[in-house]
Amino acid sequence: MILQALYDYYQRKAADPDPARRLPAFGLEDKEIPFIVELTAEGRPLGIIDTRQGDGKKKQARRYQVPKGVKRSSGGAANLLWDTAEYALGVDTKGKPERVAQQHAAFRQRIVELPEAARSDAGLKALDNFYANYGQAALATDPAWPEILEGNPVVTFRLHNDGDLICQRPAVIAGRGDVTEESGKPAFCLVTGQAASAERLHTVIKGVWGAQSSGATLVSFNLDAFASYNKEQGDNAPVSPLAAFGYTTALNHLLDRNSRQRIQVGDASTVFWTQKDDAEIEEGFAAIFGERDDPDHRAEQVRALLGAVQSGQFDGGRGDKLFYVLGLAPNAARVSVRFGHAAPLHEIACQIRQWFADLKVVRSAKDPEYPSLFRLLAACAQQGKADNIPPNLGGDIMRAILSGSPFPATWLNAAVLRCRAEQNVTSLRAAAIKASLNRLQRFQPNQFLDKELSDMLDLENTSPAYRLGRLFAALEKIQEEASPGLNATIRERYYGAASSTPVVVFTTLLRLKNHHLAKLTNRGRAINFERLLGEIMGGLNDFPKHLSLPEQGRFALGYYHQRQDFFSKSESSQSMQSTQGESK
Repeated sequence: MILQALYDYYQRKAADPDPARRLPAFGLEDKEIPFIVELTAEGRPLGIIDTRQGDGKKKQARRYQVPKGVKRSSGGAANLLWDTAEYALGVDTKGKPERVAQQHAAFRQRIVELPEAARSDAGLKALDNFYANYGQAALATDPAWPEILEGNPVVTFRLHNDGDLICQRPAVIAGRGDVTEESGKPAFCLVTGQAASAERLHTVIKGVWGAQSSGATLVSFNLDAFASYNKEQGDNAPVSPLAAFGYTTALNHLLDRNSRQRIQVGDASTVFWTQKDDAEIEEGFAAIFGERDDPDHRAEQVRALLGAVQSGQFDGGRGDKLFYVLGLAPNAARVSVRFGHAAPLHEIACQIRQWFADLKVVRSAKDPEYPSLFRLLAACAQQGKADNIPPNLGGDIMRAILSGSPFPATWLNAAVLRCRAEQNVTSLRAAAIKASLNRLQRFQPNQFLDKELSDMLDLENTSPAYRLGRLFAALEKIQEEASPGLNATIRERYYGAASSTPVVVFTTLLRLKNHHLAKLTNRGRAINFERLLGEIMGGLNDFPKHLSLPEQGRFALGYYHQRQDFFSKSESSQSMQSTQGESK
């Protein structure tokens, strides 16, 4: 299904009326070409054109559609009329003249093997004259030459005043779109269902985070153990050359660094596309789950999209058009599929709306209203680093979001452990805990007697774990007001034990509470605290010996909600005092 959907996407993009958005035809590929050697009709070099734009290391070369490159691991095979400077110009950049001579000979041999009709083209004649009469020595004084010697970049050629590269001239690319090569044994293509030869080696996939820079394969059989019934390599999963070219071209396009249809979910490079052209939905999905440079702009996009979902405009008029999401992760020289999901747009709309409803918690002004999935994962990882996010976690969460199923227990476990390890319940961890517990309660109601958690303080919640979290927050607040300026409160010393083995800690904390209340100079404040403690403990019969993982999550939510309630009351009190002072 994945390969077929990618192939259908390629066919749609290959027929795009906009040349800037159109994917290359069979036998061609999009390639960044940083340097172009411009030649006269007689082959005399006029200079080296630098196509890159930008500053410093962020320079980006212009992209051209060129003959598809060869697959090579240790060198030898050359691309047609474009390649690195070692191949195209015979420049020795690494002190290996014999190897460079072989590479340059292979590059020129590809030109010699072109049909006679192509060999008579003016561009190829100029290139022949360049090699025969000028060569790399004629370029040594060009300003770009030192950079070519240092970096061995990709180089190609163009006739002066010609809009196309030599490798793009009609005589050169004529017939390259025809599928005539018998790559493998006759078979039925698993993608198109038509009789065709099987592509033995599929094009590598580039752009997967953590994979080899040279690319990795999605479909490959490179060991004898993978072969069966005398089938070798691609014959084990027969895909026609055209279908293999289509799905790999589409996937590399989606994974491109400038693509608006990719996000990083943990270790999974995630791409998405619609069955029919719909840039609004594709970019909106990236805004929802991706991490943008401008958080405010991202929040506006998400808010607008959720408004469209609420009003029914998100999938209005689009029928049952499918939306595809594919997550890929590195696996040695291969690419593994972390998750793949296809569903109608109206189902995706409902799941997106539910995702943000599950995440909603009371928060401060500095906390994001619509946190990205990456920030949620990083908040539950050690030191907040992406490298410490469990490998499968991002994919499992994305699968649960799209299917509406319970979130993985590892996410709840990671959020609870981070709260205990750092003695800090942040808004992102609180959101992760609330979403995990509510999904679990929704799908397994018989295992929990407690109701779903709200996004703010719930005075009617009778869960012992939730009330214990509230009690801990109240005891901490009493200590803070009794002894202002403390470097550490009971949270730093007791949070971990209080959230896991309450009976060991709370008897001690309640004794300390009496000492802290006695230090309060405002007796009215002390009475209010006594009332609050009475209200919280009114629903507690005893302190449990142990709290399970879900109960520890409820403890964290109770603590977070009570703390946020203290802050909101304090802010409203300060605002009221400020307003009264201005009126005077």
